[in-house]
Parts: sequence; structure tokens; C-alpha cells
Amino acid sequence: MNDWDRAKDDVQKGLRFAGPVVIILFLLGVANSSYYTVDPDEEAVIIRFGKYVGTSQPGLHFKLPLGVDSVTLVKTKRVLQQEFGFRTRTTSGRRTTYDEKNFDSESLMLTGDLNVADVEWVVQYQISDPFKFLFQTSSPERNIRDVSESIMRRVVGDRLVTDVLTTGRVEIAGDAQVLMQEILDKYDMGVKIVTVKLQDVNPPNVVKKSFNEVNAAKQEQEKVINQAEESYNRVIPEARGKAEKLISEAEGYSMAMVNEAQGDAQKFTEILVEYKRAPYITRKRIYLETMQNILKRVKNITVVDTSVKGVLPIFGGKGVLGEK
Repeated sequence: MNDWDRAKDDVQKGLRFAGPVVIILFLLGVANSSYYTVDPDEEAVIIRFGKYVGTSQPGLHFKLPLGVDSVTLVKTKRVLQQEFGFRTRTTSGRRTTYDEKNFDSESLMLTGDLNVADVEWVVQYQISDPFKFLFQTSSPERNIRDVSESIMRRVVGDRLVTDVLTTGRVEIAGDAQVLMQEILDKYDMGVKIVTVKLQDVNPPNVVKKSFNEVNAAKQEQEKVINQAEESYNRVIPEARGKAEKLISEAEGYSMAMVNEAQGDAQKFTEILVEYKRAPYITRKRIYLETMQNILKRVKNITVVDTSVKGVLPIFGGKGVLGEK
């Protein structure tokens, strides 16, 4: 057997062994592409020949092999986040820092009173429909950012700068969340807004010092007003109480005087009636009662008999004849 025959024989033997190996590798490839695993925080979108056929929940699933079924995993149970006006940076030491530079185009907003506020906020959302999220729009994250920024500028533009920087932050976040959800529902993107939170709201850096001085002056003004109201609330009720007391005393005194006068008049009327019936007796009784009332107020009384002659009356002394 020459060299050519030996080479031909070796090739034939190699082909006989390669056939089973190729078949085994093919079967392994088919088996490996016939299943997929979905993690607990995911859902899988199945596309067959370019057509959507269903969504799989977490677990082990089978599919048509060799690229017939295409599976895309989507994190539907995870809360995703978009940041505006700043970015969160995590260093190698797992230390979280916040970068606020070069994001003025996102955060600087015009308020309703034509002032400018530097607004930083966070939008947290979940994917409610993975198919819509993947195929309804070409860039869902970009759309979420555009909608969020547009809505936040609209909400901030309807309010005064003092409301934006102080008491209106919670209301602004709530209104922005509702309006964002309405717009995303119209786009039918399969996105649910979980929360909108204002991270930080400040005046622009160039006017921050002046704004802080204005705030300090307003706080001092509020302090003085509160002190004045406290003094007012303390003094006025006290004065009103004293006035009501004096009025009550005057009314009581007036009623007592009127009642006393009415009683005296009634008494005089009764005496007059008795006097008309018996003038002498009534006059004598009035005289005696009057003398009794007068003499009650005198401490020392000296009585001198006018029929006694030659006696010098001494008034005001003790031991005088006739003293009682």
C-alpha cells in the first residue's frame, strides 16, 4: 500500500469517527438551547420568529431551540431609579458620593414668580409590562427622563420660589408623580412610577448668600410677629376679663341700687297708707324708729331733765347725771 492509499484510509477512518462527534455536539447544542432560567426579580419575554408569544414568570422554562425562540430577561420586580440634577457615584471602597457638577441643565428651573430654583430629584419606577417596555418605545429610559424633567418644570413653574424651597416640596413631588404616571400611561410604556422625591432644593449658587440673608430676615420677622401675637393673646384676654368683671360689678351695683330704691319707695308707700289711717301714731312711730337708728351710732349719751334748776349740763363727760 502506497502513501496515497494510507492517507485515503486515514481520512475515511476520521470521517467515520467525526460523524458521531458532530451529532453528539449538535444534540448537546439543541438541549442547551431548549431551556432557560428566570430569576425571582425577572420576567422573560419570548419572541418566536419575530412575533411576541408570551411572558414567563420566575423559574425553569423550555423553549424551541436553535434560535427559534428568543428570550429577553427583564427586571420587573426591581425598583429602578433615575436621578436628576446629580449622580450617585460608588467608589472602589463602596463609599457613596454625589456628583452635582455639570447638571445645571437638568436642575435649574424657573418658578411662577420668575425666580430660579436649583431642584434635584429622584424618580423610582418599576416595569409593569415587560413587552411594552421593550417594544412600545425605542428608548424607554430616555422617555422616562424626558417626561420627568418636563413635568417637574411644569409643576415648579406653577409655584412661588418660597413654596418650592420650603413648604411645598411634598406637594410638588406628589403632583409630579401623578402627572408623570398619566403621561406614561398615554404612551403605553408598561412603566409604573413608584415615587418621586425631591432630593435637594436650593437657590442658585450665585444668589444663595443673598437668599439666605433674606430668609434670615423673614425668620426674624416671623419671630417678632409671633412674639407680638403672644403678647396680644396674653394682654387682650386679661383686659377683656377685667372689663367684663367691671361691667358685671356695675350691672350688679345698678341692680342693687334699683332694687333698694324700689324697696324704699314701696316702704314709703306703705308708710303713707298707714299715716293716712292714723297720723299721730304713725308720726310717733317714725320718730321713735328714727331716734333709735340715730342713737345706735352714738357711743356716749347724756340726758338732762329740763325741769331741774341750777344744774350745769356737762356734755361729753362720764359720770354725768342721767348718763346711760
